[in-house]
Amino acid sequence: MGPMHGKSANWRRFSPVARILAAAVIGLILGLAALMGFLWTQLESKFIFFPTRELEFNPSHAALAYEDVAFVTEKGRMLHGWFIPGTSGGHGITWLWLHGNGGNISHRVEDLAMIHHRLGVHILIFDYQGYGRSEGKPTEKGTYQDARAAVEYLVNKPDVDPEKIVYFGRSLGSAVAVNLAVEKPPLGLVLVSPFSSLEDMARLSYPFLPVGWLTRGRYDSISQIPSVKRPVLIVHGLLDETVPVAQGMKLFDAANEPKRFQALPAAAHNDTQSRGGSGYWNSLERFMADLAKDEFPRN
Repeated sequence: MGPMHGKSANWRRFSPVARILAAAVIGLILGLAALMGFLWTQLESKFIFFPTRELEFNPSHAALAYEDVAFVTEKGRMLHGWFIPGTSGGHGITWLWLHGNGGNISHRVEDLAMIHHRLGVHILIFDYQGYGRSEGKPTEKGTYQDARAAVEYLVNKPDVDPEKIVYFGRSLGSAVAVNLAVEKPPLGLVLVSPFSSLEDMARLSYPFLPVGWLTRGRYDSISQIPSVKRPVLIVHGLLDETVPVAQGMKLFDAANEPKRFQALPAAAHNDTQSRGGSGYWNSLERFMADLAKDEFPRN
Protein backbone atom coordinates (compact mmCIF):
# COMPACT_ATOMS: atom_id res chain seq x y z
CA MET A 1 0.00 0.00 0.00
CA GLY A 2 2.96 2.32 0.68
CA PRO A 3 4.17 2.72 -2.92
CA MET A 4 0.64 3.19 -4.26
CA HIS A 5 -0.02 5.85 -1.62
CA GLY A 6 3.18 7.63 -2.65
CA LYS A 7 2.18 7.72 -6.30
CA SER A 8 -1.21 9.11 -5.36
CA ALA A 9 0.46 11.83 -3.30
CA ASN A 10 2.77 12.75 -6.19
CA TRP A 11 -0.22 13.02 -8.52
CA ARG A 12 -1.95 15.43 -6.09
CA ARG A 13 1.04 17.78 -6.26
CA PHE A 14 -0.07 18.82 -9.75
CA SER A 15 -2.64 21.60 -10.00
CA PRO A 16 -6.21 20.71 -10.90
CA VAL A 17 -5.72 22.30 -14.32
CA ALA A 18 -2.60 20.21 -15.00
CA ARG A 19 -4.41 17.05 -13.96
CA ILE A 20 -7.33 17.88 -16.25
CA LEU A 21 -4.98 18.56 -19.16
CA ALA A 22 -3.07 15.33 -18.55
CA ALA A 23 -6.29 13.34 -18.41
CA ALA A 24 -7.46 15.04 -21.62
CA VAL A 25 -4.21 14.17 -23.39
CA ILE A 26 -4.41 10.55 -22.25
CA GLY A 27 -8.03 10.42 -23.34
CA LEU A 28 -7.12 11.90 -26.72
CA ILE A 29 -4.35 9.35 -27.25
CA LEU A 30 -6.65 6.48 -26.34
CA GLY A 31 -9.36 7.91 -28.56
CA LEU A 32 -6.98 8.23 -31.50
CA ALA A 33 -5.78 4.67 -30.97
CA ALA A 34 -9.37 3.43 -30.99
CA LEU A 35 -10.12 5.52 -34.08
CA MET A 36 -7.07 4.12 -35.88
CA GLY A 37 -8.15 0.59 -35.01
CA PHE A 38 -11.66 1.27 -36.28
CA LEU A 39 -10.41 2.91 -39.49
CA TRP A 40 -8.00 0.04 -40.14
CA THR A 41 -10.82 -2.48 -39.69
CA GLN A 42 -12.91 -0.54 -42.19
CA LEU A 43 -9.98 -0.30 -44.58
CA GLU A 44 -9.42 -4.07 -44.42
CA SER A 45 -13.05 -4.92 -45.04
CA LYS A 46 -13.70 -2.38 -47.82
CA PHE A 47 -10.42 -1.84 -49.64
CA ILE A 48 -8.08 -4.78 -49.02
CA PHE A 49 -10.02 -8.03 -48.90
CA PHE A 50 -12.59 -9.01 -51.54
CA PRO A 51 -13.62 -12.56 -50.63
CA THR A 52 -16.40 -14.59 -52.19
CA ARG A 53 -17.99 -17.61 -50.55
CA GLU A 54 -19.36 -19.71 -53.41
CA LEU A 55 -16.96 -22.22 -54.94
CA GLU A 56 -17.74 -22.10 -58.65
CA PHE A 57 -15.22 -24.72 -59.75
CA ASN A 58 -13.02 -27.46 -58.35
CA PRO A 59 -9.91 -29.20 -59.73
CA SER A 60 -11.96 -31.96 -61.33
CA HIS A 61 -13.25 -29.37 -63.82
CA ALA A 62 -9.67 -29.22 -65.09
CA ALA A 63 -9.24 -33.02 -64.98
CA LEU A 64 -7.05 -32.81 -61.88
CA ALA A 65 -7.08 -35.41 -59.13
CA TYR A 66 -7.28 -33.74 -55.73
CA GLU A 67 -7.95 -34.15 -52.05
CA ASP A 68 -10.43 -31.94 -50.21
CA VAL A 69 -8.60 -30.87 -47.05
CA ALA A 70 -9.41 -29.00 -43.86
CA PHE A 71 -7.16 -27.82 -41.05
CA VAL A 72 -7.49 -25.50 -38.07
CA THR A 73 -5.69 -22.28 -37.18
CA GLU A 74 -4.17 -21.56 -33.78
CA LYS A 75 -7.35 -19.60 -33.00
CA GLY A 76 -9.59 -22.55 -33.86
CA ARG A 77 -10.80 -21.39 -37.28
CA MET A 78 -11.39 -24.15 -39.81
CA LEU A 79 -9.76 -23.53 -43.18
CA HIS A 80 -10.61 -25.31 -46.42
CA GLY A 81 -8.33 -26.15 -49.31
CA TRP A 82 -7.28 -28.62 -51.98
CA PHE A 83 -4.19 -30.78 -52.26
CA ILE A 84 -3.23 -31.69 -55.83
CA PRO A 85 -0.68 -34.55 -56.02
CA GLY A 86 2.30 -33.90 -58.26
CA THR A 87 4.01 -36.00 -60.90
CA SER A 88 7.48 -37.49 -61.16
CA GLY A 89 8.60 -34.33 -62.95
CA GLY A 90 7.98 -32.20 -59.88
CA HIS A 91 11.20 -33.22 -58.07
CA GLY A 92 9.16 -34.11 -54.97
CA ILE A 93 8.59 -30.39 -54.34
CA THR A 94 5.35 -29.12 -52.76
CA TRP A 95 4.02 -25.63 -53.41
CA LEU A 96 2.12 -23.82 -50.68
CA TRP A 97 -0.04 -21.49 -52.78
CA LEU A 98 -0.96 -18.19 -51.10
CA HIS A 99 -3.47 -16.46 -53.33
CA GLY A 100 -4.39 -12.81 -53.80
CA ASN A 101 -7.07 -10.71 -52.17
CA GLY A 102 -10.06 -11.47 -54.40
CA GLY A 103 -12.42 -14.38 -54.98
CA ASN A 104 -11.46 -17.78 -53.59
CA ILE A 105 -9.55 -20.91 -54.56
CA SER A 106 -12.16 -21.92 -57.15
CA HIS A 107 -11.08 -18.96 -59.29
CA ARG A 108 -7.54 -20.39 -59.50
CA VAL A 109 -8.44 -23.76 -61.01
CA GLU A 110 -7.17 -22.89 -64.49
CA ASP A 111 -3.90 -21.63 -62.99
CA LEU A 112 -3.64 -24.80 -60.90
CA ALA A 113 -3.94 -26.94 -64.00
CA MET A 114 -1.28 -24.96 -65.86
CA ILE A 115 1.17 -25.14 -62.95
CA HIS A 116 0.50 -28.86 -62.48
CA HIS A 117 1.05 -29.69 -66.14
CA ARG A 118 4.14 -27.51 -66.55
CA LEU A 119 5.93 -28.12 -63.25
CA GLY A 120 4.45 -31.34 -61.82
CA VAL A 121 4.79 -30.14 -58.22
CA HIS A 122 2.44 -31.10 -55.41
CA ILE A 123 0.21 -28.14 -54.60
CA LEU A 124 -1.70 -27.10 -51.51
CA ILE A 125 -4.00 -24.17 -52.17
CA PHE A 126 -6.36 -22.97 -49.46
CA ASP A 127 -8.67 -20.10 -48.63
CA TYR A 128 -7.92 -17.53 -45.96
CA GLN A 129 -10.46 -16.93 -43.22
CA GLY A 130 -13.67 -15.54 -44.72
CA TYR A 131 -12.93 -16.83 -48.22
CA GLY A 132 -14.74 -19.80 -49.78
CA ARG A 133 -15.56 -22.42 -47.16
CA SER A 134 -13.03 -21.18 -44.59
CA GLU A 135 -14.47 -19.88 -41.35
CA GLY A 136 -14.02 -16.42 -39.88
CA LYS A 137 -13.37 -13.08 -41.55
CA PRO A 138 -10.17 -11.90 -43.24
CA THR A 139 -7.64 -9.74 -41.41
CA GLU A 140 -3.94 -9.13 -41.87
CA LYS A 141 -3.09 -11.00 -38.68
CA GLY A 142 -5.52 -13.74 -39.68
CA THR A 143 -3.80 -14.35 -43.02
CA TYR A 144 -0.51 -14.86 -41.18
CA GLN A 145 -2.20 -17.35 -38.84
CA ASP A 146 -3.76 -19.11 -41.82
CA ALA A 147 -0.40 -19.51 -43.55
CA ARG A 148 1.18 -20.98 -40.41
CA ALA A 149 -1.67 -23.47 -40.13
CA ALA A 150 -1.24 -24.46 -43.78
CA VAL A 151 2.49 -25.14 -43.51
CA GLU A 152 1.88 -27.06 -40.28
CA TYR A 153 -0.62 -29.21 -42.15
CA LEU A 154 1.92 -29.88 -44.90
CA VAL A 155 4.86 -30.81 -42.69
CA ASN A 156 2.68 -33.42 -41.01
CA LYS A 157 1.33 -34.86 -44.27
CA PRO A 158 2.92 -38.30 -44.89
CA ASP A 159 3.31 -37.83 -48.66
CA VAL A 160 5.01 -34.43 -48.38
CA ASP A 161 8.74 -33.94 -47.87
CA PRO A 162 8.92 -31.16 -45.23
CA GLU A 163 12.34 -30.13 -46.56
CA LYS A 164 10.93 -29.49 -50.05
CA ILE A 165 8.19 -26.93 -49.50
CA VAL A 166 8.17 -23.80 -51.65
CA TYR A 167 6.00 -20.79 -50.83
CA PHE A 168 4.25 -19.38 -53.91
CA GLY A 169 2.61 -16.02 -53.24
CA ARG A 170 0.68 -13.91 -55.72
CA SER A 171 -0.02 -10.20 -55.10
CA LEU A 172 -1.34 -9.96 -51.50
CA GLY A 173 -0.30 -13.57 -51.02
CA SER A 174 3.30 -12.55 -51.63
CA ALA A 175 3.24 -10.47 -48.44
CA VAL A 176 1.82 -13.44 -46.54
CA ALA A 177 4.54 -15.65 -48.03
CA VAL A 178 7.35 -13.28 -47.00
CA ASN A 179 6.02 -13.08 -43.46
CA LEU A 180 5.80 -16.87 -43.25
CA ALA A 181 9.30 -17.33 -44.71
CA VAL A 182 10.82 -15.29 -41.88
CA GLU A 183 9.37 -17.58 -39.22
CA LYS A 184 9.38 -20.89 -41.12
CA PRO A 185 12.04 -20.86 -43.85
CA PRO A 186 11.00 -22.72 -47.01
CA LEU A 187 13.08 -24.47 -49.65
CA GLY A 188 12.48 -21.41 -51.82
CA LEU A 189 10.20 -18.41 -52.22
CA VAL A 190 8.34 -17.46 -55.43
CA LEU A 191 6.63 -14.05 -55.48
CA VAL A 192 4.46 -13.02 -58.42
CA SER A 193 3.37 -9.38 -58.77
CA PRO A 194 4.40 -8.48 -55.20
CA PHE A 195 4.26 -5.08 -53.51
CA SER A 196 6.87 -3.76 -51.11
CA SER A 197 4.44 -2.66 -48.40
CA LEU A 198 0.83 -1.60 -48.02
CA GLU A 199 2.04 1.86 -47.08
CA ASP A 200 3.86 2.18 -50.41
CA MET A 201 0.77 1.01 -52.27
CA ALA A 202 -1.46 3.44 -50.37
CA ARG A 203 0.82 6.36 -51.24
CA LEU A 204 0.76 5.34 -54.90
CA SER A 205 -3.02 4.99 -54.98
CA TYR A 206 -3.84 8.06 -52.87
CA PRO A 207 -0.87 10.43 -53.19
CA PHE A 208 -2.77 13.46 -51.87
CA LEU A 209 -4.31 11.78 -48.83
CA PRO A 210 -2.60 11.18 -45.46
CA VAL A 211 -3.06 7.40 -45.62
CA GLY A 212 0.52 6.48 -44.77
CA TRP A 213 0.00 6.80 -41.02
CA LEU A 214 -2.86 4.30 -41.15
CA THR A 215 -1.11 1.66 -43.28
CA ARG A 216 2.37 1.97 -41.78
CA GLY A 217 3.78 -1.43 -40.85
CA ARG A 218 0.96 -3.31 -42.60
CA TYR A 219 1.95 -6.15 -44.93
CA ASP A 220 5.43 -4.68 -44.66
CA SER A 221 7.40 -7.07 -46.89
CA ILE A 222 10.17 -4.54 -47.52
CA SER A 223 11.22 -4.62 -43.87
CA GLN A 224 10.79 -8.39 -43.53
CA ILE A 225 12.44 -9.78 -46.65
CA PRO A 226 16.02 -8.99 -45.47
CA SER A 227 15.41 -11.67 -42.81
CA VAL A 228 14.62 -14.32 -45.45
CA LYS A 229 17.72 -16.44 -46.03
CA ARG A 230 16.44 -18.77 -48.75
CA PRO A 231 16.43 -18.40 -52.57
CA VAL A 232 13.90 -15.90 -53.91
CA LEU A 233 12.35 -15.59 -57.37
CA ILE A 234 10.31 -12.47 -58.14
CA VAL A 235 8.23 -12.35 -61.32
CA HIS A 236 6.47 -9.17 -62.41
CA GLY A 237 4.60 -7.95 -65.48
CA LEU A 238 5.86 -4.71 -66.98
CA LEU A 239 2.26 -3.75 -67.87
CA ASP A 240 1.03 -4.20 -64.29
CA GLU A 241 -1.03 -1.13 -63.38
CA THR A 242 -2.39 -2.61 -60.15
CA VAL A 243 1.03 -3.16 -58.58
CA PRO A 244 3.66 -1.33 -60.66
CA VAL A 245 6.80 -3.29 -61.47
CA ALA A 246 8.82 -0.77 -59.44
CA GLN A 247 7.25 -2.33 -56.34
CA GLY A 248 8.58 -5.76 -57.24
CA MET A 249 12.01 -4.36 -58.07
CA LYS A 250 12.14 -2.49 -54.75
CA LEU A 251 11.41 -5.75 -52.94
CA PHE A 252 14.00 -7.56 -55.03
CA ASP A 253 16.67 -4.99 -54.15
CA ALA A 254 15.99 -5.55 -50.45
CA ALA A 255 16.17 -9.35 -50.70
CA ASN A 256 19.27 -11.40 -49.96
CA GLU A 257 21.17 -13.47 -52.49
CA PRO A 258 20.53 -15.88 -54.04
CA LYS A 259 17.73 -14.07 -55.83
CA ARG A 260 16.32 -13.77 -59.33
CA PHE A 261 14.03 -11.25 -61.02
CA GLN A 262 12.02 -12.05 -64.14
CA ALA A 263 10.30 -9.18 -65.95
CA LEU A 264 7.40 -10.07 -68.28
CA PRO A 265 7.06 -7.47 -71.07
CA ALA A 266 3.55 -8.47 -72.21
CA ALA A 267 1.96 -9.27 -68.83
CA ALA A 268 -0.14 -7.17 -66.47
CA HIS A 269 -1.26 -8.07 -62.94
CA ASN A 270 -3.58 -11.05 -63.34
CA ASP A 271 -2.36 -12.62 -66.57
CA THR A 272 1.27 -13.54 -65.88
CA GLN A 273 0.55 -17.22 -66.49
CA SER A 274 -1.20 -16.60 -69.84
CA ARG A 275 0.64 -13.52 -71.15
CA GLY A 276 4.00 -14.10 -69.54
CA GLY A 277 5.03 -16.60 -72.18
CA SER A 278 8.33 -18.42 -72.00
CA GLY A 279 9.76 -15.85 -69.60
CA TYR A 280 7.22 -16.82 -66.95
CA TRP A 281 7.36 -20.58 -67.38
CA ASN A 282 11.10 -20.88 -67.99
CA SER A 283 11.91 -18.85 -64.88
CA LEU A 284 9.69 -21.11 -62.75
CA GLU A 285 11.05 -24.31 -64.29
CA ARG A 286 14.69 -23.26 -63.84
CA PHE A 287 14.07 -22.16 -60.27
CA MET A 288 12.39 -25.45 -59.35
CA ALA A 289 15.10 -27.50 -61.05
CA ASP A 290 17.90 -25.60 -59.30
CA LEU A 291 16.15 -25.97 -55.94
CA ALA A 292 15.79 -29.70 -56.53
CA LYS A 293 19.50 -30.03 -57.41
CA ASP A 294 20.40 -27.93 -54.36
CA GLU A 295 22.19 -25.45 -56.63
CA PHE A 296 21.64 -22.68 -54.11
CA PRO A 297 23.81 -22.38 -50.98
CA ARG A 298 22.01 -22.73 -47.66
CA ASN A 299 22.56 -19.73 -45.40
